[in-house]
Amino acid sequence: MDAELDALSVAVGNALAARGWMLATAESCTGGWIAQLVTATSGSSAWFDRGFVTYSNAAKTDMLGVSPQTLARHGAVSEATVVEMAEGALTRSRADLAVAVSGVAGPTGGTPQKPVGMVCVAWAQREAPTLVRTLQLAGDRTAVRRQTVIHALGEVIALAR
Repeated sequence: MDAELDALSVAVGNALAARGWMLATAESCTGGWIAQLVTATSGSSAWFDRGFVTYSNAAKTDMLGVSPQTLARHGAVSEATVVEMAEGALTRSRADLAVAVSGVAGPTGGTPQKPVGMVCVAWAQREAPTLVRTLQLAGDRTAVRRQTVIHALGEVIALAR
């Protein structure tokens, strides 16, 4: 087990439980790692509602309602897409807060415009503006994915405080 990630999951749970909030996830490049991490914490059913793993564009459209036009215009790895992913996860769940991630974890798939390590993350809340950030992370595939999980959940804690 990873002590840093385990502690992060506990902190997420404590922050969400203190607010009485539920979390939903919409994941592409992390492949469900965020949901797996938070559900490894005992008692997470009190603050985790559901997770969507939407690796393909079709899944993003079918499961989260991401517009095909957004995907065609901006691509899967874009702020526009993760905003729609986060808002779709919020709409399709009982959560109060949803986090969405999409990126190029590598080692292949990067382009000059969207290099390996580029990850877009969005956080949607009910009755609040959706937040979005683009990160440029370093390292191999596992390192990029791990850093994405840490960043995504770190902001969940901040928003729940």
